[in-house]
Amino acid sequence: MKAYELLYFVSPTLEEDAREAVSKRIAGVIEEENGSVDNVDNWGKRKLAYEIGELTEADYTLVNFHANEDQIAELDRVLRISDNVVRHMITACPEAK
Repeated sequence: MKAYELLYFVSPTLEEDAREAVSKRIAGVIEEENGSVDNVDNWGKRKLAYEIGELTEADYTLVNFHANEDQIAELDRVLRISDNVVRHMITACPEAK
């Protein structure tokens, strides 16, 4: 399994229950095929570099996880169709030696 990072953000007006639902859905997709979530770091509200829709701020979350390469496509698909996730980015982490 390879190490990955996922950075995503949601609207700052989104309720806590909806944020938790997004986080649980992401963890579910990762753990579906024996992947593991290593760390979830909520960065909180940050100002956006440019306006997206009507948003000038967003609530950021960074997720470090291990997964098989074929799970990344499914995770990307789930994040794309999620109404609550405004933007996301998945990157592979270099292996620690």
